[in-house]
Amino acid sequence: MCGTRSPSRRGPVTEARAALIVAHGAPSSPGAAERAIRAIAARVEDALPGWSVRGATLMAPAGLEAALAAVAEQPLLVFPYFMANGRFARERLPRTIRALHAGSFQLLRPLGLDPALHRLCLSVAQEAVTAAGLPPGDTVLLLAGHGSPTDPRPCRAVEDVARLIRSRQEFREVRIGFLDQPPLLKSSGRLNAPAICLPFFAGRAGHVEVDLPAALAAAGFEGPLLAPIGLHPRIPAIIAAALRAAATSSFDAAPTQLDG
Repeated sequence: MCGTRSPSRRGPVTEARAALIVAHGAPSSPGAAERAIRAIAARVEDALPGWSVRGATLMAPAGLEAALAAVAEQPLLVFPYFMANGRFARERLPRTIRALHAGSFQLLRPLGLDPALHRLCLSVAQEAVTAAGLPPGDTVLLLAGHGSPTDPRPCRAVEDVARLIRSRQEFREVRIGFLDQPPLLKSSGRLNAPAICLPFFAGRAGHVEVDLPAALAAAGFEGPLLAPIGLHPRIPAIIAAALRAAATSSFDAAPTQLDG
């Protein structure tokens, strides 16, 4: 678990039962992204009776400030709705929380690093192959990620998922492709076998709606393109489980820097 806290107040997480789910958001459509993360937070709150769970994005500062005001100075669990522990999740998010929240807080590992999310990727891929009527042993699973030319963490997050799925030896091949670093999706998507593509993204924004289909078209990829894994209906349950587990820890515990 990645922990970050303010020195102004300490106490067990179980005192608060307050949580904030923070996504990056979409600069081109901040309102839609804000509504989406609030809806997810509401579903997580439904799964955690007695909790106060808020949702906000970094791209809508007023919404984030309002969400933090709702929990006042309570000790807070912050769940990063990010697919990797990149710069935004690792640096900007805790810095912003410190500036806006007077109480102590603990930063959990991002969604994309949760083993439960990795298992969900496997399950979704299995279900998609069955729905498409494809034999798994002859089918290539293409995991599509954003990647980063300057930060290895986003790549490692996708590689962790690929490693889990490869270990099951169900698919002909598990291949990775990125929009912003090698191996580029427009190359990895060139396949001579039945295939499906699973986007390792948190939501639908310009990358998923525009860049990803364009890269697949450039590769001549003709298989099913699945919905981003971060929008799967089981995601709120994964977040609720992570918050419930974290609530047994204490803010007095020494924080551990999580890499990925």
